[in-house]
Amino acid sequence: MTAAVVAGALAGYGIAVPVGAVGAVLVGLAARTSVRVAAAGALGVASADGVYAVVAVSGGAALAPALAPVAGPLRWASVVALVALATHTAVGGWRRYRTGETPEAEAAPPGPVRAYVSFLGLTLLNPATIVYFTALVVGGTASGAVFALAAFVASASWQLLLAGGGVVLGRVLAGRRGRLGTTLVSSAVIVVLAVRLVLPD
Repeated sequence: MTAAVVAGALAGYGIAVPVGAVGAVLVGLAARTSVRVAAAGALGVASADGVYAVVAVSGGAALAPALAPVAGPLRWASVVALVALATHTAVGGWRRYRTGETPEAEAAPPGPVRAYVSFLGLTLLNPATIVYFTALVVGGTASGAVFALAAFVASASWQLLLAGGGVVLGRVLAGRRGRLGTTLVSSAVIVVLAVRLVLPD
């Protein structure tokens, strides 16, 4: 059991630690909202990783080839969703800056449930996650529910760390210019990371 826990934890951190577009979205959301909303988003990302880990240990070797034909369209769908989100965030941030809206006057931010569902969906769009976990299973380094649970816990701990960092950043840069800066930088990073999903290696 210890070996499965260690393998799952390493696998969870292995997929979670490289901060991609979804991680950048999470940090940006955390900087603009609250700890509860950011934590819910973080758990949405980790839940998707957990789902894919369960799928991998339950028969991912058979599923991975079936996903291959739709991997490209899924990747493009992820890019479109991320770029649309980045554009919406940047335009909204610029509009609030120009009109001088205070945080209290802004439209209500997403609640924890909406944040969880949104990040779960965004992360599930990434077919590379199932391929990653399946490769570990096929390679003999992972198996069983303990592995999947350990992968989820590891991913959750990292995503919650990212969310916490975003909340701290948001509090430090709470003025109008600081909020605009974090919004525009976050949006730009999201677009760059999203485009990299479809560029050749």
